[in-house]
Amino acid sequence: MRFIIIRKADELTEAGTLPTEDQIAEMMEYNQRLLDAGMLLDGMGLHPSSNATRISFRGGEPAIVDGPFAEAKELIAGFTLIKANSREEALEWVRQWPEKDVDLELRQVFESEDFGEAFTPELQEQEAAMIEQAAQNK
Repeated sequence: MRFIIIRKADELTEAGTLPTEDQIAEMMEYNQRLLDAGMLLDGMGLHPSSNATRISFRGGEPAIVDGPFAEAKELIAGFTLIKANSREEALEWVRQWPEKDVDLELRQVFESEDFGEAFTPELQEQEAAMIEQAAQNK
């Protein structure tokens, strides 16, 4: 099972305040422990919403709004993608998050088998080819 740990934005991340050397070192140590446990798949921090654009489609037409956005509690500052054997195992790792004052959200990522028969063998082949192509873009 894959899970995404979503790091919610706050006043500091929305102001573009960068982490200190100690904060970076703590996050690197946490990520290294995840990596050593065979669980870390990816993770990234995001620029503040002042550099973002929201796109909403209504009736197939896009409406584009540039940031910043008022509700920081609804924004994402970064994410960590992990592989765990269960939700409980993922939560154990979330409990070890290095920041002391932070809001996180844990969400399970859909896997191919979650889609049932609608995800036909042809669509699975197409997805596999796309994943391979995306890996070459890194």
